[in-house]
Amino acid sequence: MKKHKVIIATIILIGFYSCKNETEEASLSKTNVEDIKTNMKKKEVVYQVFTRLFGNTNTTNKPWGTIEENGVGKFNDFTEKALKEIKDLGVTHIWYTGVPHHDVITDYTKYGISNDDPDIVKGRAGSPYAVKDYYNVNPDLAENVENRLEEFEALVERSHNAGLKVIIDIVPNHVARNYKSITNPDASTDFGAEDDTSVAYHVNNNFYYNPGEAFKVPEWKNGYQPLGGENHPLADGKFEEVPAKWTGNGSRASQPDMYDWYETVKVNYGVSPDGKKDFDELPEGYDNEGYRKHFEFWSNKNVPHSWIKFKDIALYWTAKGVDGFRFDMAEMVPVEFWSYMNSAIKMKNPDAFLLAEVYNPSLYRDYIKKGKMDYLYDKVQLYDTLKHVMQGHGKTDNIPPIFEDLSDIEHHMLHFLENHDEQRIASPDFAGNAEKGKPAMVVSATATTAPTMVYFGQEFGEPGAEDLGFGDPTRTSIFDYGSVPSLVRWVNDKNFDGGQSTKEELELRDFYKRLLNFTINSSALMGEYYDIHLYNRQHTEWYNDKVLSFVRWSDEEKLIIVSNFNDENTYGFDLQLPEDLISKLKLTDGLYEVEDQLYGNYASKLKVENGKASVRIDIKPLESFILKIK
Repeated sequence: MKKHKVIIATIILIGFYSCKNETEEASLSKTNVEDIKTNMKKKEVVYQVFTRLFGNTNTTNKPWGTIEENGVGKFNDFTEKALKEIKDLGVTHIWYTGVPHHDVITDYTKYGISNDDPDIVKGRAGSPYAVKDYYNVNPDLAENVENRLEEFEALVERSHNAGLKVIIDIVPNHVARNYKSITNPDASTDFGAEDDTSVAYHVNNNFYYNPGEAFKVPEWKNGYQPLGGENHPLADGKFEEVPAKWTGNGSRASQPDMYDWYETVKVNYGVSPDGKKDFDELPEGYDNEGYRKHFEFWSNKNVPHSWIKFKDIALYWTAKGVDGFRFDMAEMVPVEFWSYMNSAIKMKNPDAFLLAEVYNPSLYRDYIKKGKMDYLYDKVQLYDTLKHVMQGHGKTDNIPPIFEDLSDIEHHMLHFLENHDEQRIASPDFAGNAEKGKPAMVVSATATTAPTMVYFGQEFGEPGAEDLGFGDPTRTSIFDYGSVPSLVRWVNDKNFDGGQSTKEELELRDFYKRLLNFTINSSALMGEYYDIHLYNRQHTEWYNDKVLSFVRWSDEEKLIIVSNFNDENTYGFDLQLPEDLISKLKLTDGLYEVEDQLYGNYASKLKVENGKASVRIDIKPLESFILKIK
């Protein structure tokens, strides 16, 4: 990698020097890149699991099915055995998606929980991103609803005992239209409870309003009806909200469109409707300051009330042992707020894992450096390009420039091939075959020092084919009750041993297990990177734009990584290493054994002579080699 900028030194070394004072922290900004890489942690791997679906073995999967008909997974389904198997897959962090209490169309009134209106709920199980109560958890996930928070706390403890760090969602941009907490801590009030609703905007209002106008339920289109048209006492095309609030995606209409985020309301962070920021901005140069300096900056500032509410929420969960957060649609919230909240989180837990959804590359560096995010999704560049190549349309030539463009922030750009928003690799609208994900997964997991993320079921080639109601096939629905067929087979009546899995599913999971475990134990993957793809495109016969190659190394380990994205052709060529790379690797003339670290069934010899080096590669369709130079 090119030299890392100051922010990498600050964030990566925090885990090793969390007790340093502010002066010592400032000195880290001058740490040279070699010292940084010496102290880097090993690669991190996040396993995203949709909590409601993981342990559900009910295979009914009726469209718009109720919780009684289609079943639901529970916190308690994550047994010691289940968590051990996830850990052994090569996972360091588990992201439990859908934990905070969000709207659901299940009656829990006997527990003091109000019913939710189908006219402002997506699906029957509800969107996990329409949070109704940030101080409690989804009642669907508990065996005993009254003890649902205690059951989640027990899950956190089991996860930690299994060696896994815990991540949950926080969604600062919006909350459920009917937000109502029944478990607020002392002195904490609901969002909007103290708002002046007679004005469209006030810096300390939690929401934006249309005074004098009432909210209207969207006009349904294309035959859509809440709950699939089922009769329901609350599905009457009405929801009382006076005055109307702005909708989560920014729609100011009192009657949002059905394709707006109509189930949510936009949170006001002190930005007026004309874009004026009614709060202090970070001083010049604060992008190069550590979290302690950011925390100190905000400590004597008046900030909008919404900032305080979300900071308190994050610290509430941090105190319960949650190790990090995935922040939904972070770029829709001012970067100054992230500086305020993330620095407060880091003061409590310097090792907190802070992951944000940001899709605008021009904002990446601000949200990392000023906003104190540890990691951002690398979707718009790497994911989208890999997807195009996996589908057979794109060229691997387009991949190395991405790593070059992001070289100064590469450690902060988390890689993935699936998540809850994206199509399953095996779905017909993506690649139609999970095997096509193998070379992309090797590249995604080994090209940078950034964390890798895997979505549950990806390791089995889950196609997400079920039509469960609100959610669309090709993506495993996050809105409906149901189960995931490939997971059901692996869960095997809660034995979590793959006893019903197909041969193909077990072989694919074995691939993921081999790859991920290699990555979290490799020093080279936290070291240097050198692209040799473009060089070989110019100098090597038979090397083409369906193959990708690069080199990763540390003082202890040297790797040549080669992937074939073609699903039909075997390629054979003499892969070449440029002269300056030979010097960087400190290779002298001679023959070096190279052996694949994934399966150990391929070996070759690297010949170095007179400033030139080459290694014979014979690579099958969709095959990848991680060749270690001995």
